[in-house]
Amino acid sequence: MLGVLGGMGPMATVDFLAKLVRATPAGRDQDHIPTLVCSAVDIPDRADAILGTGPDPLPALRAALARLEAGGATRIAIPCNTAHHWHAALQAATALPILHIVDAVAETLAETLARTGSGGRIGLLATDGTLRSGLYPERLARHGLACRAPDEAGQAAVSAAIRLVKADRVAEATPLLEAQVRALAEAGCDRVVMACTEIPLALAGSDPSGLLVVAACRPDCRVDAAALPRAA
Repeated sequence: MLGVLGGMGPMATVDFLAKLVRATPAGRDQDHIPTLVCSAVDIPDRADAILGTGPDPLPALRAALARLEAGGATRIAIPCNTAHHWHAALQAATALPILHIVDAVAETLAETLARTGSGGRIGLLATDGTLRSGLYPERLARHGLACRAPDEAGQAAVSAAIRLVKADRVAEATPLLEAQVRALAEAGCDRVVMACTEIPLALAGSDPSGLLVVAACRPDCRVDAAALPRAA
């Protein structure tokens, strides 16, 4: 059973579940992946913690993980990029494999760019905490990919847009994010990663050029999901 450690935020978790359903080849209910969701909305803000302005979310993350483990989950997905700052600490707390969202993105980018012959300049739309953590530059560099974030004013706009999505003001967030996608493209980025799971909610349908890449734990979960038992 796939355990989803979610609630960061709730709409992003629902969006991940929708992607999971759409990506699963199924002709009937029983063909889908059994899934247990913990929408742990009480987890303190991850970006604030990384920036030193908020409480440590690790105890609440571990508690949610324990609930999923007790419920019978056999693999864990976390549809929140910033929370992966604590991936190693969470993995150390369980024998269950925890999918890594950044590794999934890196593999997708490497495959896509190799297939299309595009360059390896990657733009990042992410929380301040994700940028501060260095998760993306470190892991993308393993695949020969270089990252570029918006400038200071652009990053402030991205952060404001993420807050708007969390407040269910998605339409207001869309133009802010579209402007930053254009700026990164003009700066020479071959792809732009939506490295916050709120961002795809605001940019749905805003990518006619195919520039955007969704950061997700491979909704199909590839071999991992294939190993999960289906209902009879």
